[in-house]
Amino acid sequence: MTKGPTPGPDLDPGGHSPAGTATSPPALGTGRLESLSVGSFELESGVTLADLTIAYRHDGPGPGSAPQVVAVHALTGSADAAGDWWAPLIGPGRALDTNRVGVLCANLLGGCYGTTGPTSLDPLTGRPFGAAFPEVSTRDQARAQWRLLDALSIGELAVVTGGSLGGMVALEIALDRPAAVRTVVPIAAPAATGALAMAWNAIQLQMIERLGDDGLAIARQLAMTTYRSETDLDGRFGRRLEADGQLSIASYLEYQGRKLVERFDPATYRILVRAMDLHDIGRGRGGVVAALAALATVGTRLTGLGINGDILYGPAQVRALVRDAAAAGLVATYRELDSAKGHDAFLVEWDQLGAVLIEALKGVALTA
Repeated sequence: MTKGPTPGPDLDPGGHSPAGTATSPPALGTGRLESLSVGSFELESGVTLADLTIAYRHDGPGPGSAPQVVAVHALTGSADAAGDWWAPLIGPGRALDTNRVGVLCANLLGGCYGTTGPTSLDPLTGRPFGAAFPEVSTRDQARAQWRLLDALSIGELAVVTGGSLGGMVALEIALDRPAAVRTVVPIAAPAATGALAMAWNAIQLQMIERLGDDGLAIARQLAMTTYRSETDLDGRFGRRLEADGQLSIASYLEYQGRKLVERFDPATYRILVRAMDLHDIGRGRGGVVAALAALATVGTRLTGLGINGDILYGPAQVRALVRDAAAAGLVATYRELDSAKGHDAFLVEWDQLGAVLIEALKGVALTA
């Protein structure tokens, strides 16, 4: 079973380029998946990973010659934003124009696409960590991103953005080093994960714990019903039947479940879902408004992007984040994607997304 990127001309069997290892300087602007060891890494829990390897892709000019943007992937995404899940937004002449800005995306800590996670080898046993991999938080994931950025000599970010889990981590990246981030654009992401989302997550994790890969497939089916809107599913499937008599919607969900099992890992899913459950930018910081005040002090801006029809982290949650940001003294703006696609609109509505990202880059000195 394949877990991670399929090796190609620029990838080693682990799914990443051998460039950027301890024996060569970190690679920037390659447009390839790279890998970098950043040394030991202590988690919030107190557990220390002996060696953290991070898979990443950087497109466009490097620091010193152009502003830098970080895009953070969602739950089952990878570092390949520019070649995969945000390809229409990243590249020459696109919203994130790689003739004018550098764009970095890294596989999150705990992932299975080249960054240290449950599928990585435990140096103590020589076998994959699996279920023994320690719990991580969105703050751990944000600090891991900064560890990579430091290694790449990227000290300032014009924009940090991402959708869903990626938006949660984007907030923590900004909060970890407020003075280093000009604008944060969380998309379909709240200040703290709510009870309904945690309830859906709990059901998914129970399925995986009891059924392994089969549970992962069913968990994905459940998750897909939260990623889409009622309007989208009614329009695409309605009450139609397949040739074998199965409901078209049921056939679609089974396909989505099988597809995820082919490319993902149950233990990784558990780690990343748990990170979402733990997400709360106000934890240990005196609440959400007090946490965001650290951004206001240095002039960081926030644009919260909601999606109408999103039942997972809907407009009300994003509006609440923007209100709290304004109360903290930030220049805070709310924008909304008009879409029938539901939560997954941040992976579909390219024109609207592009307009928001271009707006976020306004006022930033770009290369000619």
